[in-house]
Amino acid sequence: MTTDDTARGIRLRAGDAELTVRPDQGARISSLSVGGLELLRQGERYGSFVMAPWCGRTGQGRFRNGTVEHQLPVDAGAHAMHGTVRGRAWRTARVDERSVALVTELTDPWPYPGQVTQLVELAEDGGSVTLTLGVETAGNSFPAQAGWHPWFRRQLTEGGRPVELDFTAEWQEERGADHLPTGHRVEPKPGPWDDCFGMPDGVEVTLTWPEQLELTVSSRAEWVVVYDEPADAVCVEPQSGPPNGLNTHPRLVTELEPLEVSTRWAWRLA
Repeated sequence: MTTDDTARGIRLRAGDAELTVRPDQGARISSLSVGGLELLRQGERYGSFVMAPWCGRTGQGRFRNGTVEHQLPVDAGAHAMHGTVRGRAWRTARVDERSVALVTELTDPWPYPGQVTQLVELAEDGGSVTLTLGVETAGNSFPAQAGWHPWFRRQLTEGGRPVELDFTAEWQEERGADHLPTGHRVEPKPGPWDDCFGMPDGVEVTLTWPEQLELTVSSRAEWVVVYDEPADAVCVEPQSGPPNGLNTHPRLVTELEPLEVSTRWAWRLA
């Protein structure tokens, strides 16, 4: 049965996969278990959270919409980080055994009214999950981004071999001392990373926990941030634009053209 309460969240099940979504905690995925193996780092800041209406850092918290400049609250050094919706309670619009649709409003400190939706869908065989985000305006057009920030566990079991990452990017966004892209694209460099990569044919990153499980993160989006500096987790973050993209790669959301981005995580046990 699907469970829906504020203490335990919404639990979806299919095959040997179980996934928990917390509408009361920014619609984050707090748990993803496959064959009894928990894939996500636990804790209220972790799991997999939604980034919208921007991803990563917005430089000095400032962005322009046409000739109008806006100031967002800074919460990551000199920058505004990861959007406004991850700390809010979302409404559950629809839920069944394998899927849930959630929605939250765009309100202050974001200067434009609108809403963000997330659809979480477990495949019938329990072999994958598809996540879809939508950003809509309730009036004026505005630039926006959307994406996910999953924290995958470096080791799935005590003593288990650490995860291995495999991906091929066309470029790496050069990162300045302020952690923002400089505007230059460089050849991908070896890790460790806290970096954004460009994949114009779509994101595809494979995480392998040897002798345990393989998971592929894919998306039609062109950018992915890979963050593997922590000792206990790695992050693979498909997103609709690079960090500071409100300023460098603005995608305008209008009443006729909302922003939509999706990602699929597919897995198989060893």
